[in-house]
Amino acid sequence: MKNIKFLFKTVFIAVATLLIGCEEENYEFGDLITPTNVVINAEIVGASAENPNGDGSGVVNFTAMADDVITYKYIYEGVEEMAPAGMQSYSFGNTGLHTYTVTVIAIGVGGVGSSTTVEVEVLVTYSPPADLLEMLTGGSSRTWRVKAEAPGHYGLSPGDAFEPSWWSAAPDEKAGLGTYDDRMTFHIDGTFDYETNGDIWGKAPPMDADFQVPGQELQPFDEYYNYPLDPFTETWSLSAPGGSETLSFSQFGYAGMYIGGDHAYEIQSRSENEMTLRIIGFDNNAWYATLIAVD
Repeated sequence: MKNIKFLFKTVFIAVATLLIGCEEENYEFGDLITPTNVVINAEIVGASAENPNGDGSGVVNFTAMADDVITYKYIYEGVEEMAPAGMQSYSFGNTGLHTYTVTVIAIGVGGVGSSTTVEVEVLVTYSPPADLLEMLTGGSSRTWRVKAEAPGHYGLSPGDAFEPSWWSAAPDEKAGLGTYDDRMTFHIDGTFDYETNGDIWGKAPPMDADFQVPGQELQPFDEYYNYPLDPFTETWSLSAPGGSETLSFSQFGYAGMYIGGDHAYEIQSRSENEMTLRIIGFDNNAWYATLIAVD
């Protein structure tokens, strides 16, 4: 019995010592400080009294300032980029005079932030190369399809990458889902026809948002197979933000797999009868498609 009492007393003392030790380990976070007086200045490259919207390059340099700030985050079309010094440049690519919206968040101690938004009206002038227009339209009209027979005709990567490191489709991997029979026709007058042949394939969130066809069965990876959609017609345009040839659609146009985004596809490579396209989708990831001319 004495041994039991001794053992109990020893355990009690050890536990009490442990608790006392824990009580001494007190950590305190610093005060959360919210940045104030957040401002963002936009310098449109080439702007002057005669050309207030810039020199046509589409480049705008932004500078953010705030009190009690640690770092800054810029947001444009859902894409977030950190800018510790508060400076960020964008090359806007829509040909003509357009208004763009950029938000900056000033981040203070503890991660708290204050934001402000600026709108800039920017002029972009661009004359696409003759060989690009010829490739795309054949000088009049030309029809394209996904190169389903080739490895890597679809792909996926993080948004800051430029090759499909996460997924590269095997030949005919998506057969029977409503994508390989789609046809895309570019007309020299800027119109674009998308022939769905009754159904399409793509990601559910942007399809729900843009088409709103009820009663569809959700498939693995948040996709819809054989999603019913009629053919449609809209317009296309070419630009070169930052020197990258870009193919943009006015509304719903896409390259075989519907993944939303801004419907502006960077032309990564092209030849006389083939092109590889890259776009930032609804999920801020980069998606890829290879198209080949039908005729």
